[in-house]
Amino acid sequence: MPMTETSEKGLEDILFEEGKIPSDKLSLVKLETINTGRPIEQIILEHGFANEQDLVQARAQLLGIPYTTIKDKAITSEVLGMVPEPVARRYILIPLEYKKDENAISVAMADPLDLQVIEFIERKAKARVKPYLASASEINDAIEDQYKRSLTTEVTAALEETTGMVEAQEAIADLGKLEEVIKEAPVAKIVSTLLEYAMKSRATDIHIEPWEDRTKVRYRVDGILHERVVLPKKIHESLVSRIKILSNLKIDEKRLPQDGRFTFKLGDKMVDLRIATLPTVLGEKIVMRLLPKAAAAPTLPELGLRGAALKVLQDNIVRPHGIIIVCGPTGSGKTTTLFSVLSKINSTRINILTLEDPVEYQIPGVNQVQINPTAGLTFATGLRSFLRHDPNVIMVGEIRDQETTDLAIQAALTGHLVFSTLHTNDAAGSIPRLIDLGAETFLLASSLNSLVGQRVVRRICDDCKTSYTAPESVVTDIKEVLGKLSEKDTKVKGKIKLYKGKGCSTCGDSGYLGRIAIFEVLPVSEKIGRLVLERASADNIAKAAAEAGMVTMLEDGYLKALEGITTLEEVLRVSMD
Repeated sequence: MPMTETSEKGLEDILFEEGKIPSDKLSLVKLETINTGRPIEQIILEHGFANEQDLVQARAQLLGIPYTTIKDKAITSEVLGMVPEPVARRYILIPLEYKKDENAISVAMADPLDLQVIEFIERKAKARVKPYLASASEINDAIEDQYKRSLTTEVTAALEETTGMVEAQEAIADLGKLEEVIKEAPVAKIVSTLLEYAMKSRATDIHIEPWEDRTKVRYRVDGILHERVVLPKKIHESLVSRIKILSNLKIDEKRLPQDGRFTFKLGDKMVDLRIATLPTVLGEKIVMRLLPKAAAAPTLPELGLRGAALKVLQDNIVRPHGIIIVCGPTGSGKTTTLFSVLSKINSTRINILTLEDPVEYQIPGVNQVQINPTAGLTFATGLRSFLRHDPNVIMVGEIRDQETTDLAIQAALTGHLVFSTLHTNDAAGSIPRLIDLGAETFLLASSLNSLVGQRVVRRICDDCKTSYTAPESVVTDIKEVLGKLSEKDTKVKGKIKLYKGKGCSTCGDSGYLGRIAIFEVLPVSEKIGRLVLERASADNIAKAAAEAGMVTMLEDGYLKALEGITTLEEVLRVSMD
């Protein structure tokens, strides 16, 4: 049943009242509609007076039907299960919310006046339909996002099988029997589905978070968290217990955080999962970190290193002794860079020992040790024992205290190559940080080889990449940031083209697919060594390094944006601390 207006007032009149259509153009639009016979919406769009959302809002006002936007709305798997995906696609509609006390389901529709469809949905969902008007394109995007790319079908099927399971658990007092029930329960299917989706969508983390009335599951893809499914709160305990059993954790310990691991296989791919539980006021939260088992180490150029920065690092990692420190906040890819470096220098001719918290990547032929503070194995005690194991290369996961700092410097001065990380914003900032940790400046100046600062940015999706001419204000900013580099770079002359992703099915409509790092590599030259002895500030050290030719992280990011690898927005998001 097609839409019909219930008032003499037209869309163009409402848009005129809202200031969208100028008064001198209103009669022009009406006349063009009469002369051509084309729909009024098409003419308004062609003239650029309004966009699709404006038209839908105006139509909602005209019909007296509430308007809604679906973007970023969290729709539970139970609600989506009330309207099958084929029905949603055919009639361009999507369920939004179900109110049990009213037995009413809110549905966003492209045509909320189609009474036959509303009646059909009411029979299917066994609930009264409250129609809302939304744009067809937004509904279709939501269907794609919520049904196709979400876990709705599998999770809904598993949820239907969980009826009575929670009650059965409450009746079981014996802990051993409870574990057996959960192992065989449909909740195991939900956990498997969540993990399968994570592997297929290239997620690095899964967050299972308890809320007052629901459990939310979010995935971190390319560094950004995305909400993908909402589960009923009643199965939260079962879900947590299932993951604890897989991780060999105590399922009856709900007051203290716990850490565990297990392995999951999908087809011929295997992934190690690092599990961390956290008691919150609403229940236990779980974060699962996915670590691909057979992941080959990326090369340094694949990580994003190039030019002079790549040469400096390559020269320093083959030196027989000294310290190389990788800097950046949590999640900036420091561990991956060290994994790549160790894989590059790993051979049967050298003995490599690593001390990590925890061991994330396993490297064949490398002796990897995980710290265990409760047993007395810390970075400092482990590093002290390492020196008795005849190492050539030592990797310390993080320098955190004075004892570890002193031991790392002593190891470097006695002929060992030492790698480590620091939580500082940039490469230059690591020197004052080490001095704050108690390092003697004269020892630091003679033991440091190079310092690496890095961040991770999302890559533009190649399938939907498009170029555009940069506005004048952005051009000025680019030239200001790149300085002398802009004079050498042919891309920064005349009109500057930048790139972005429009969004497609390949990248999940985000415009980004995969990640790459932006780097700065600071070699500790004689001049930098003198500044260390003088206890110079991080700004003075960074300035001296830039004068010597170091490309900063921000400059590296801008250059990668000009080449169409990433966007300026991404670079600014991660680098402006």
